[in-house]
Amino acid sequence: MDFSPACLRRLLAALLAAPFVCFAEEQCGGGAPMKSVSTFLGADLDYSVADHICCNNHRWAERRGYLNEPQVDLFSRLDPEAETVFYDSVCGIPLFVAPRGRSFDDFYEESLHHGWPSFRPEEMVSENVIIHEYGRMESKCGTHLGHNLPQGGVDRYCIDLVCIAGTPLDTTPIPLDESALTAEKFNATLYVSSAKENSGNDSQAKSRLITIIVGSLVGAVMVFMFAFVWYRKRKSAAKAEKMDSRQVEDDEKGDDWSRDLTEEDSS
Repeated sequence: MDFSPACLRRLLAALLAAPFVCFAEEQCGGGAPMKSVSTFLGADLDYSVADHICCNNHRWAERRGYLNEPQVDLFSRLDPEAETVFYDSVCGIPLFVAPRGRSFDDFYEESLHHGWPSFRPEEMVSENVIIHEYGRMESKCGTHLGHNLPQGGVDRYCIDLVCIAGTPLDTTPIPLDESALTAEKFNATLYVSSAKENSGNDSQAKSRLITIIVGSLVGAVMVFMFAFVWYRKRKSAAKAEKMDSRQVEDDEKGDDWSRDLTEEDSS
C-alpha cells in the first residue's frame, strides 16, 4: 500500500468531500442562460459567470458582494415601494417575489450582510424551486440557484443573482411538470407560497448533519491511522537503514583490524 504524503493528501480530500458529493446530471435542460441576463435591469452582469454558475455547477457561487458592485448595484435598480419578481435566467419561470412579509430595507440589509440576494419562505415560488439534500437549490428547469442556509429556525435562501436575472417567458424552452408555474400562469399579487409551511421543519436535516459529522470524523480517524502507519513504517525503515549503516561500519573496522594483525604477523 502506498503511504506517501501525496497519497494521504488525496485520501483526506476524498474522505472529507464524500458527504458533499453531488452526482453529475444535466443542468438547464442542456441549454444556457438567456442573453438578456447581461443587461438585467440595466446592470452589467457577466454572462460567462451566469453560464458557469447556473448551468455548469452544483457547488460554487458568484463572488460574495457581486450584487453590490458598481456595475451591478442591484438595489438601486429596484423599486423600494413595490415587490420585484425574479425569473429563472434560463427558462423565465418566476422564482422569487421580494420583499414580501418584510420591508425593502430588511431585504436590502440582509442581502448585503450575507453578500448574495437573500430570500425568505414567503418570497419563494415554491412550485418552481427544488431544495435538495444539504440545502442545494435549483429551479424546475434545472438551473442552479444557490443554497438554503436556515437562520434562527427559519429557512433563508442564499441565491446567485446571475441565476434569477431572467425575463418572463410565456413558453419555456424546457419541458416542465404540471405543478410548475409559468410566467403566463403566475399572478404575483394573489400568489401565496407554501414554503413557509416546511420552513425549518426538515425532518432529515438532523440526520444529514449527523451523517456529515460522522463521515468527517471517520475520515479523519482513517487518515490519522494511515498517517500513523506510514510514520511507523518510515521510522522503522530509517532505523533499519541506520543499523545497516552501523553494521557496514563495524564490518569495515573489523576488516581494517584484521589487515593490521596480518601486517604485524608478516613483519
